[in-house]
Amino acid sequence: MTSPLIQALTEAVEVIDLSQPLYSGMPVSPNHPEFRLVYIRRHGDSVRADGGSAANEMIVTGGHVGTHVDALAHVSQDGLMHGNVPISDCFQGGKFISHGIDQMHPVVTRGLMLNIAALKGVDILPGGYAITADDLEAECARIGKTPKPGDAVLIRTGWGKHFSGDAKTYIGHDSGVPGVDASAGQWLADKKIVVTGCDTTAYEHIAPGKGHAVLPVHRILLVDAGINIIEHMNLEVANEKNISEFMFILAPLKIVGGTGSPVRPLAVI
Repeated sequence: MTSPLIQALTEAVEVIDLSQPLYSGMPVSPNHPEFRLVYIRRHGDSVRADGGSAANEMIVTGGHVGTHVDALAHVSQDGLMHGNVPISDCFQGGKFISHGIDQMHPVVTRGLMLNIAALKGVDILPGGYAITADDLEAECARIGKTPKPGDAVLIRTGWGKHFSGDAKTYIGHDSGVPGVDASAGQWLADKKIVVTGCDTTAYEHIAPGKGHAVLPVHRILLVDAGINIIEHMNLEVANEKNISEFMFILAPLKIVGGTGSPVRPLAVI
């Protein structure tokens, strides 16, 4: 029997899953390994005396595969990590002793979705579209909300609609991928948010044919500002519900020395 308190909470809130599914063959950045799941024990392989049986799997993946959050250890610039700390001070004994994902605190804060595709009157931004600081300002004016220090800000391009289709289209090497440019990255850093995410494979404007040759927004956010980045988000349900403000919940796995972690971010209305 459900308690009155739990029943009241269930009726009072709506939880929206902001993650993409994990499955073999899903789109993966060319810089990271593919996701693999193998059943190493199946029902019937071993049967207990009482007729019970169990199944379990082995998962092989990377810290930056599927919906995931980047640790500050993920990117350096000119030999320095966030806080102007030399890499040699962070990486010792074969692992990161600082800046790793295990040192990122869980996030429970106000979330804003800046829907740039909706701002531009399209369902999906064109490949290679550069989202500028002016675009972010215009979207804030459209929804009547602006980021505050400590917020989470999610950027919808609509590109996530390609995730479950053709992986080549989603990765977008030839077409380019829409994303924030350096001006928008700096705008977000100046707002002193704590985390930001997008519905593409890289939280960047990727020009057609350029791939991930340079990632200036990663430098601005991770190295300069210490703001964690979430990639491969699913923002379509939030878009369908026309949601722009919510409680945002994010908890990375406590992988000691990890440069990133799979996550299942939530929007609570």
